[in-house]
Amino acid sequence: MSLVPTGDLVAQAATERRCVTAFNVITLEHAEGIVAGAEAAGRPVILQISENAVRYHGGRLAPLALAAASVARSATVDVSLHLDHVTDVDLLHQAADAGFSSVMFDAGALPYAENVAATASAARWAHGAGLWLEAELGYVGGKPDSPASAHAAGVRTDPAEAADYVTRTGVDALAVAVGSSHAMTERSATLDHALIERLRETVPVPLVLHGSSGVPDGELRAAVSAGIVKINIGTALNISLTRAVRDTLESMPALTDPRKYLGPARDAVAATVHDVLTMLAS
Repeated sequence: MSLVPTGDLVAQAATERRCVTAFNVITLEHAEGIVAGAEAAGRPVILQISENAVRYHGGRLAPLALAAASVARSATVDVSLHLDHVTDVDLLHQAADAGFSSVMFDAGALPYAENVAATASAARWAHGAGLWLEAELGYVGGKPDSPASAHAAGVRTDPAEAADYVTRTGVDALAVAVGSSHAMTERSATLDHALIERLRETVPVPLVLHGSSGVPDGELRAAVSAGIVKINIGTALNISLTRAVRDTLESMPALTDPRKYLGPARDAVAATVHDVLTMLAS
């Protein structure tokens, strides 16, 4: 048990008709908390670093990636390292050397034909570098570069188009638009479980749900039963972390040692991860 390939975790989850959960890493405390929560739950986990997180760290991928990989290698459960929502081809090409076993390449803002061409090129490169590649088709709400709603007409993933997309691009997994939205702070999303089932029957690769922080427990469990294999969670961790920092500083306003408020924040992340993994395993 240590740092393992994302593709292995996803393939095992698909075979067992369950899911594997990916949690977003922004700081070292995120990575440490995620792994601690996974160890407490006794479940494998994916540490994923987004292009936005890399941008926050000055465009430098290696420092956070190497730190997350180090945390993963000392874990008592299986952990993989995934680079998420990559639009920059130069960043994609840094993934293998930075310790990642997988990448989500996001060409969703492009017209369909251009999306297919760009993603197929990314998949060829990734497979040549030994990387597993995820892509997205349809519009998952909450992206800052688009005001469209996850419930607007025409944004859901079409099963026939998805099958064509996977065949043309050669991707290893597909993130689908079925009613979730990124960056939701309230758990009120309702998913289209019938659509998930049709996608599972039509698409020959594992299905991924982005924007899962805003999805209630029952909806998430039903999504896994319908065919979702990889679940992405980010905002829920940030809510827990921020609440813990705020509570600590409000109770001790003279505090200046960051360990005194980042420690409880890390513990809060661990607790959230444990609860999510335990709920999904039930």
